[in-house]
Amino acid sequence: MHRYIPSHVSAHRTHLTTSEAKEQVLANLANFAYDPKNMDYLKELQVTDLFLDMLTEENENFVEFGMGGLCNLSMDPECRDIILQSSGISLVTNLLSSRREETVLSAITILMNLTKPSSRSEITDPAILQCMLRFSLSESPRLRNLAAVFLQDYCTEEQVAQAEQQMKGQQTAVGIPLPEDSS
Repeated sequence: MHRYIPSHVSAHRTHLTTSEAKEQVLANLANFAYDPKNMDYLKELQVTDLFLDMLTEENENFVEFGMGGLCNLSMDPECRDIILQSSGISLVTNLLSSRREETVLSAITILMNLTKPSSRSEITDPAILQCMLRFSLSESPRLRNLAAVFLQDYCTEEQVAQAEQQMKGQQTAVGIPLPEDSS
């Protein structure tokens, strides 16, 4: 699970813009989602839906905090079902092309958390596997290792081999830029 305490969002400032205030609230909610003790409150407030709504925002901080919150909430079976029923897989998959490493790491983790028998075929779609194969070659150890775990633990050897073969024949995943290293 991820915990967000963004350095650029200061809790001590008194004159926040609307955007900064929204970022601060999202970051705090993502942090609250890290602790299972808060889960009932977050469910009651329908925070899963709020985080899902953030995934289509233009503000990259909103997207990153929304993804961080979903990453934490996706561990809970009830929240997982809400995400799945809300087209969460496609929303999360779209963010595999983010330039922000934290967003991509959250996306991969969420996909792993959403994997269950009814969602496995969508999550192990060849295009996603090709993306993971590409990430497994990243210079970022965190991205490289998480992609390798995804391929090893959530995919069959046949699926990975087929995705590798498809990548040799056509460069479909090449258009997806690797995220920038956040370190």
